[in-house]
Amino acid sequence: MQKQYDLIVWDWDGTLADSTGMITNALVKAAQQVGLPALDPAKATSIIGLGLRESIYALFGDLPEAQARDLAAQYNTNYYAGESEIPLFPGASDTIIELNKRGYKLAVATGKGRRGLNLALQHSGLTQYFHATKTVDECFSKPHPQMLDALMDELVVMPERTLMIGDTHYDLQMAKNAGVHTAAVTYGAQSAVQLSPYSPEYVFNSFHDLSTWLLDESH
Repeated sequence: MQKQYDLIVWDWDGTLADSTGMITNALVKAAQQVGLPALDPAKATSIIGLGLRESIYALFGDLPEAQARDLAAQYNTNYYAGESEIPLFPGASDTIIELNKRGYKLAVATGKGRRGLNLALQHSGLTQYFHATKTVDECFSKPHPQMLDALMDELVVMPERTLMIGDTHYDLQMAKNAGVHTAAVTYGAQSAVQLSPYSPEYVFNSFHDLSTWLLDESH
């Protein structure tokens, strides 16, 4: 049976990479290091998916520019100290390789910066399997649709043939804003309860279930 989608766009952190804990810890530690009030880990987790600048504003409001800059720098130091050790979810690498083999166009839309995504792709060994990638260094942060609009333009795919897969409501809102189909995963930063108000078309509780569905020839 003919496949339903031509382009599959992946969020990175919490969707392909098991990085939620690393991001949360790096944020909590950075806040402490620059003298900000103790940051609740659950609150830190809740902003995963945004760009770093947008995350800082969401968590702390209008900080003085110097303090916001110091916080961003300290977060990056904390995060990159362990970035190379962040694993992909079991089965993620094989799934990407197989989808590529089957002729799907694959892309990444992420709140990471370009440096971070390039390093993550390099460490995962998956760089060659993605046809295009967009980060907050080139586009507006989620939930603005620019990342998806740019990917569809670059890869010449219509919204009705595009699927966005992500673990946060920022991913789902971006997809809705771009008019593309949505698949939510509940094993990353946000739970099914947090994601359901955004009406994802599909919901998966494990990467295994997501992979099985994607590789089913009937989809």
